[in-house]
Amino acid sequence: MKIDNHRSSFPITQDYIFLNHAAVSPVSLKVLKAVTDFYKENATQGSREYFNWIKRVEAVRKSAASIINADSDEIAFTENTSAGISIVASGFNWKEKDEVIIPVPDFPSNVYPWLNAKRKGAEVKFVQRHNGCINLKDIEKKITSRTKMIALSSVDYLSGFAANLPEIGNFCKKKGIFLFVDAIQSLGVIPLDVKECGIHFLAAGGHKWLTGPMGIGILFISRQVNDLLTPFSVGWKSVINDENFDINFTLKNNALQFESGTMNISGILGLGEALNLLQEIGISNIHSKVLHLNDIFKTHLDKRGLHTISPSDRENRSGILSFKPWDDPVKCYNFLTSKKIMLSLRNGNIRISPHFYNNEDDIFDFFSIFDELKL
Repeated sequence: MKIDNHRSSFPITQDYIFLNHAAVSPVSLKVLKAVTDFYKENATQGSREYFNWIKRVEAVRKSAASIINADSDEIAFTENTSAGISIVASGFNWKEKDEVIIPVPDFPSNVYPWLNAKRKGAEVKFVQRHNGCINLKDIEKKITSRTKMIALSSVDYLSGFAANLPEIGNFCKKKGIFLFVDAIQSLGVIPLDVKECGIHFLAAGGHKWLTGPMGIGILFISRQVNDLLTPFSVGWKSVINDENFDINFTLKNNALQFESGTMNISGILGLGEALNLLQEIGISNIHSKVLHLNDIFKTHLDKRGLHTISPSDRENRSGILSFKPWDDPVKCYNFLTSKKIMLSLRNGNIRISPHFYNNEDDIFDFFSIFDELKL
């Protein structure tokens, strides 16, 4: 399988069984080279290549747009997911008592920015997940004439439940509601089309399934709703003709107005190499490979009588598989990490999250070590 040929691009595989892409992924050698080459160039030539850097940034913007079927001018580079969510939550033109609905529990990044928007008059309404799952009927019960936004994570960080985004997007369209998606736990492992799903806003950091550097993320703002956001932070790059330093406070009429100043060029170029690799392999191929690996993991967990809390139906599965260990979860986690198996402990569950370069040998080695807990 050609997808396995890329394993050598991730040197972490030489020393670790890495199953923690839902946390912080290791970068590939190509990403490492892109970042170090940039700083070598900067160290030896200063900013001589600045305008070439900007051309390369725009090429990455195009790649980031294509991975979600957006247009380049609908993509802004941000520091991380939280920054992207905050731009939307704080920049949206809320009217007093406008409502945003959020399925919970959720990772705090998709909760705090919306709670902060209460200072602008927004009302936050929570919908309870059931075993990590989102039920559209529960959301519908919360809808009122003042509901303006549904903000949800594409994949639950604990259970791995993947929301049916086309269904939710179609619902929002019928109700005249805007849809915001925190896509950090799906982008890079699950195919996503913002047009097909009717998504108006989307944010994702690059350091999980995208296998990019930390401190760089993307924000999608559909041009259909660009006028509904007001930047709370502006700078020299927010305006048209930004390389002309005469004062002309005319904001760009697209997502780029939210890039206020000097950019994280090394991070963007690193992210670009990560995106190139993912697109070379194909997100659909990655999705199939990861689900296959998790199928094998689940089969072995079932044989050992262990309960997985992650969905079993394909529609709602993701790259995350969480299970309850035999005994003390902390003891299990500490033992596995001491054996160079990298994973996460979340709410008393062991969370594994393999990616395309993992293989069946990783699974065999995992259970060889894991079974020592029963000896």
